[in-house]
Amino acid sequence: MMILTSKIKWQPFSKKHKRYIKAALNNRICVAEGAIRSGKTIDHCIIAAMYLEQSPDRIHLASGSTIPNAKLNIGDCNGFGLEHLFRGRCRWGKYKDNDALFIRTQTGNKIVIFAGGGKADSYKRILGNSYGLWIATEINEHYDSEDSRTSFIKVASGRQTAALWPFTLWDLNPCHPEHTIYRWYIDYYKETMPDKYLYQQFVMADNLSISPGRVEEIISQYTKDSVWYRRDILGERVAAEGLIYRQFADNKDQYIKKLDKENLNDVMFLSIGIDFGGSKSLTAFVATAIHTAFNRVTVVSDYKIKAPKGEIDAERVCKELLNFINRIKKEYPWLFIKYIWADNEAQYLINSIRGSIRSSGMRIEVRDSKKKRIKDRIVAANTLLNTNRLFIGKDCILVQGGLASAVWDSKRPDERLDNFSTDIDILDAFEYSWEPFISRLCPDIR
Repeated sequence: MMILTSKIKWQPFSKKHKRYIKAALNNRICVAEGAIRSGKTIDHCIIAAMYLEQSPDRIHLASGSTIPNAKLNIGDCNGFGLEHLFRGRCRWGKYKDNDALFIRTQTGNKIVIFAGGGKADSYKRILGNSYGLWIATEINEHYDSEDSRTSFIKVASGRQTAALWPFTLWDLNPCHPEHTIYRWYIDYYKETMPDKYLYQQFVMADNLSISPGRVEEIISQYTKDSVWYRRDILGERVAAEGLIYRQFADNKDQYIKKLDKENLNDVMFLSIGIDFGGSKSLTAFVATAIHTAFNRVTVVSDYKIKAPKGEIDAERVCKELLNFINRIKKEYPWLFIKYIWADNEAQYLINSIRGSIRSSGMRIEVRDSKKKRIKDRIVAANTLLNTNRLFIGKDCILVQGGLASAVWDSKRPDERLDNFSTDIDILDAFEYSWEPFISRLCPDIR
């Protein structure tokens, strides 16, 4: 059988990475935890390729919090993922309605199904198959519960029972030390299966492909001693406590501006985020200016619908949104409103908004919000604050109040406390307005 090869420009591997890769296939479960950009996922893609070349099993599983996340981090992995390692002998396709990578190996054809594991019903997509390999990125973002029938983690593990060579690869960035991923799995495995379990913590310095200058640049985006610095840079398991945006709360004057044509002269477009009210929340609008080359963002206007909480009337939402847009146009006539990003869980409201915008003659694209993980949105906002690239208009008191008062939820690790205040309600709309551009605003946030 002719095996096609792929040329990848590898950088040197540290001794820690070499030891981990060489020891991996002698174990049943391998877990790589640690700082961002420390090389964890690349190791696992290499190990997965080694395994697939030898495995007698035909069907395998690759998962992330979402399918795009799995395909980006395991399939592509910045040019080091499975589709690159098997370039010339693999193709993307569908297997029983699931996204899959079909691979020709030395031991036959293999199918790697890509799945999202972040939702309560995600387990349904992986039923019906027996998996040899399960490679998961950001395992702590996968849905889990005590019910083995609905927990993605438990279902995926159970699907390996009949495999000839069951093998698991998990990676994660550190999170709350009491997270169940540690208590029920990662730390538990250390005690119960020491001979078949490989665990390794990595820090950024272990990744020799990152230059010292680039390391310093990444570190400079963090506030020293913050929870994100300790997790992302030092690779520590740390509980998130207290104020989320302390940098803003302690230095408001640095970020609040009186807006005029001079400090908005390089704006590419305005982007509006909408969060629809629910049983205890208010519908809110936030308009954010995206500056040239995505070098910074400025909140130019915010608004909440003054109605009893829980009442969402499509006609009223559309009317108040048009008034909101017209006020912005009147105050900032030189700015171009390009997008509206609306909470994607209320499609009937989004359809009403699309019709209203179309009828008004405005050329504004109405799209579903990206709804990235709250943690990623928080990290991005803090990164923008720490690098002096996020500013709030003087009159945007709702966003100011939300940023100044947002705190962590002590009962739910890594989540923002929803205390149903009007200031907190505005933060989702604020984040929806710029989150589609996170990869350009903050390239180091996946």
